Amino acid sequence: MTESIESIESAESVESATPPAGRRESQGRFDWPGLRVDLRAAVPDASMGLAVTGAIFVWLYVRVENGTSATTRVMPMLADASEYWMYWLCQAFGWSGLLWAYITIVFGLLRSGARPGWGRLTARRLEKLHRTTSLTTIGLVFMHAFTLFAEFVRDNHRGSSSWGGRLATSFADAFVPGWYDSGTGRIAILLGLLAFYLSLPLGLAFYLRQTTGSRMWRALHRFIIVVYVLSVWHTLLYGTNVWYDGRFRTLVWALQMPLAALLLVRLLAPARPGERLRLRGAGRASRPLPLTARLAGRLAAVATIAGLAAVIATGADGGRTPDGASPGTWPDPWVVWAGLLALTLVLVAVVHRLRPSRLAAERARGRSDADSAV
Repeated sequence: MTESIESIESAESVESATPPAGRRESQGRFDWPGLRVDLRAAVPDASMGLAVTGAIFVWLYVRVENGTSATTRVMPMLADASEYWMYWLCQAFGWSGLLWAYITIVFGLLRSGARPGWGRLTARRLEKLHRTTSLTTIGLVFMHAFTLFAEFVRDNHRGSSSWGGRLATSFADAFVPGWYDSGTGRIAILLGLLAFYLSLPLGLAFYLRQTTGSRMWRALHRFIIVVYVLSVWHTLLYGTNVWYDGRFRTLVWALQMPLAALLLVRLLAPARPGERLRLRGAGRASRPLPLTARLAGRLAAVATIAGLAAVIATGADGGRTPDGASPGTWPDPWVVWAGLLALTLVLVAVVHRLRPSRLAAERARGRSDADSAV
């Protein structure tokens, strides 16, 4: 899994994201200036994301009004679109967030794999697109959770009739992993929140690269594929808009196939020579642990492609069927928590293994002082 997503910056183009030497000391541990620059650059992208969200909202609203929504077939109380408009806006933000997550993953894989020869789509341009679409994705997913929170505030009477009680209960339901305990949301909201909270340190690790070192932030950022997997799981297995089998649900599954194939291509032909799979030869890449990780990543990508092909061919993906029968929620929450614990231990091990040594830090500080003196 550590080979699944490469960073948006490689050693040969590091100058595009690294501040001048004179600014490094004032920058601090977190690259706030770089983040502000990327946020400004993300405004057009975010505006497009909001426009797409609005279009999806109108589409969902119309489907509720004309009685073709799969959600209202399972939950008839949501059939009043004007009353539950915040719920449908929440669903729209969720779909646009998943779309932007797909797009930013594609940009990241293209940037970190073999160089594409697509005219203006240069490595530097891919880096910028990956950063801006990543920030837009985080914003859309946050709005997905926030509009659900707003809907809970409007409709939540379980905690207390007072505003304070409703706010506290709704906040816990929408933002505290494992708190919501009703129906499919018991798993769905847990998966979604874990994806959102993991996206913050893994997605924003780029802006800590001056503190962690480039090797560590690249290694951490590769785990962002876990966030995407959780997001797809959250949406397709438990999303109320796709509970039933059908062409749209099959299409969404089919769209994961080119992404998995691109991941496999990226693993087989990475941009950085040190990440290529070498069964023989000297150097760090031929050591047992890196070799095992690289081989496991490639096998996982092949297995994912085979699994997607089987789902598309058979239509069996664990979702509901039109007769209303439900296969039940799986897994139990403790399985998800156990998976999170395993992922956390792996991340801790990666951080420990790639932490900058004191000697390297002193050398980097010395180079920075020399550059400043010049």
